[in-house]
Amino acid sequence: MDISRAITLHLPKRIEIGKGAAERLGDWAKPYTRVFVVAQPVTAPMVDRLGLSGDVAIFTDVAPEPKDTDLTAALDAARAHKPDLVVGLGGGSVMDVAKLVAVLWDGEQTLADVAGPNKVANKCSDLAQVATTAGTGSEGGIRALVTNSETNAKTAVESPLMVADIAVLDPDLTMTVPAAVTAATGVDALAHCVEAFTNVNAHPLIDGYARMGMTLAGKFLKRAVENGDDAEARAGMLMASFYGGLCLGPVNTAAGHALAYPLGSHANLPHGISNALIFPHVLAFNAPSMPEKTAEVLQALGLPASADPAEVLNSATGFCRDLGIDMALRAHGVTANDLRPWAEEAHGIRRLMDNNPRAMSVDDVEAIYRAAF
Repeated sequence: MDISRAITLHLPKRIEIGKGAAERLGDWAKPYTRVFVVAQPVTAPMVDRLGLSGDVAIFTDVAPEPKDTDLTAALDAARAHKPDLVVGLGGGSVMDVAKLVAVLWDGEQTLADVAGPNKVANKCSDLAQVATTAGTGSEGGIRALVTNSETNAKTAVESPLMVADIAVLDPDLTMTVPAAVTAATGVDALAHCVEAFTNVNAHPLIDGYARMGMTLAGKFLKRAVENGDDAEARAGMLMASFYGGLCLGPVNTAAGHALAYPLGSHANLPHGISNALIFPHVLAFNAPSMPEKTAEVLQALGLPASADPAEVLNSATGFCRDLGIDMALRAHGVTANDLRPWAEEAHGIRRLMDNNPRAMSVDDVEAIYRAAF
């Protein structure tokens, strides 16, 4: 890594962290008179805890893996409300839709216009992001993903205009997240850190965030799964997720996420589960190319340091299983006939695959799917 290599890191203008942070959003948001909240039915009741004033509209029709049709419905509702503040209240799906609503509701651009990096022309409303899960770290990032309803492919938008004006990380809002969701989203946060850490674009600054995120996950993820009322563990995982989100902007993920996307698009698996099922296999595959960093990843998780692929696979799979995750693809509705076409699709996601430290063929991808099957 070249420490002199230029990178750009975008951060939320203000970050509120800790118990009671959600209640402080209302004081910050007092100047806004028309507020549009993007939520889901499970998070909508939390709006009352934000202390928002003025004319508040709540939109809850966002799927766990949002499609462009969800975004269209949200944009229609936002245009009717004409907000000066958009609030994302939920996990990554909600916050990604909130980002896009904040830059598209005026109708000057469409999703097709802004797909890719740095194509957003203007920001229509200020943006507040309130995380209710510890996984994607979307509250700290400048990317948003939605699924094309016709092709099932992910559409990625990246723009500094989508960075939050305020990000809120309040462990009190995550206490009711079920253990299974806590485990899956926690591995997603971990995967963000690990894939950035072992990335061909890795940078010492981002490595620092990745190390902190991995260490926090190693210390707090199992605790948060075992006791959802553990405020320290919940706060630790929110921070791990936030650090993972910061890794995405300058460096991004790699093969792990590329292999996970077809699982979400075609098998309708939640993003966290998709990543958890793939995580140990890609870490082991990449170990020969990143032996020292792979060993460091395992150490951060409290596992024996190793760069031997078989040992890495065994340790990382055990870490996920100890969280209660069934690590077999077939247990989640995937069939053997799915694997080859999904391997071809994953291999074609070059914006991520090209970041991987070890070249991966279609046959390699299929072999990983079959090993995980």
